Order: sequence, then structure tokens, then C-alpha cells
Amino acid sequence: MNILFIGDVIGSPGRKALSSALPGLKDRFNIDITILNGENAAGGFGLTPEIANVLFLMGIDVITSGNHIWDKKDIIEIFEKEKNLLRPANYPEGVPGNGSGIYCVGEQKIGVINIAGRAFMANLDCPFKTVDKELEKMKNITGCIIVDIHAEATSEKMAIGWYLDSRVSAVIGTHTHVQTADERILPGGTAYITDAGMTGSRDSVIGMKKEHAIEKFLTQIPVKFETAKKNLWVCGLFVSINNSTGKAESIERVNVKVDD
Repeated sequence: MNILFIGDVIGSPGRKALSSALPGLKDRFNIDITILNGENAAGGFGLTPEIANVLFLMGIDVITSGNHIWDKKDIIEIFEKEKNLLRPANYPEGVPGNGSGIYCVGEQKIGVINIAGRAFMANLDCPFKTVDKELEKMKNITGCIIVDIHAEATSEKMAIGWYLDSRVSAVIGTHTHVQTADERILPGGTAYITDAGMTGSRDSVIGMKKEHAIEKFLTQIPVKFETAKKNLWVCGLFVSINNSTGKAESIERVNVKVDD
């Protein structure tokens, strides 16, 4: 099974880049399922039902998210009915939506789990114990499982990777918007990367106009951020999984420049 994971999509520039590059990426890697982190796809903060639908129509199969998923309040209305849209599983009980799902890929099934870190972020339920519970639900259904760990601290992401080695097919970090160069297959057969990167402008500060970010750092006064629109890239990860064992067989970073 060939999986394409797209790193955090930043506003309309990120959607534009994705629309341009996605068909070629699917052909290049012979992709079976495409997963995307979409928590910043609406103006750089949050996600709307309309934009989620645009991403699905582009050919995205599953949308994961993170701490910004609630920034556009109208997204709540579709969480209960849209099973291909996930929010971190370690939000408290009773929060709308699902933190995991099992999806059919031809005659195979794949599980996707979305969790959020706690270091330097909101004090959610323990991601380690939460992912254990989610895996318990899936253990008799599929051995092919992808985990999006949306977290700030590199150490927390790495700890999750080692904790889940041999138990899931891939642990993919998101949230920091900067792609790391530490992709590998851990000894137990789990593909790992600390951060898949972002889809949007590289002439920016994590997707936002650099002038605004610099002003904020210089003055410490709140600034209205806007998405940057130049030098667009699609970043992500390709993982190939053995359907019989659930182990990763290959992992490759994805970096594609898109014409402005």
C-alpha cells in the first residue's frame, strides 16, 4: 500500500500549490491513499466545511488536524457526519468528531490516528495512553496504521515514534511547518519523520508574510498575520507499507516546487 502524506496546508497559497502538484505526485508514487493535515487550510488558521470539501474534491482521502482546528467554528457542524475528517483523539471526552478512522483501500483497510502533543501546547489527555486506546480498537481489523502526531517538541514526537515502533506502520510529525531530514524506518518496521513540513510559501515565516512575523518579534505587539503567496512548495512524505505485515518498506520525503 502506497501512502502520500501532505504536510500542513497553509491557506489559499497552499491549496493552490496542492492542486497543481497532487496529480503528478499520485502518478509518480502510484498512490493508494492520500492523507493531509488541513488545520491551517482556511486563511492560515483553521478549516471550514467548504474548504474541507474542496480538499476532498482534489483527491484527498483523509484530513487530519491539530490545535487550530477549532479556529473556524463552523467546522464543528460537519465533524459528526464527516468520518474522513479527524481531530486529535486526545481531546476530552464529548468533544465533537473522531480522532481516528478505518478506511478501505481496495480490498485492504488502513487505520489513521490523529493525536496532539502536550509539550508547549494545550494540556490535553496523554497522547501515549490515548494512542494505546485507539490501537486497541484497530488491532483485530488492520495492521496498517498511520499516526499523525501534531506536536511542538521534537523530543515528544521522537518519544511517540519509539513508543509505537513495531505497533504502527508510520508515525508522521506535523505542526512546526519545517520539514525535518530525519526520515527513517525504525528497527521494528515503523516509518518515522519528526515533521512532514508545510505546503505553502517558503518566502515566509512558517507560511505567513515574513514582514508581519518580524514586526511581531520586534515589537511584541499583536499583528494580523496574512499568508505569503510567493515561492510555493508542497512538502510531505511517501511511505510504502507491506499489507501482510503492516511494516513500512520504504520512506521518502516529498518536496515539489510549484510555479507561482
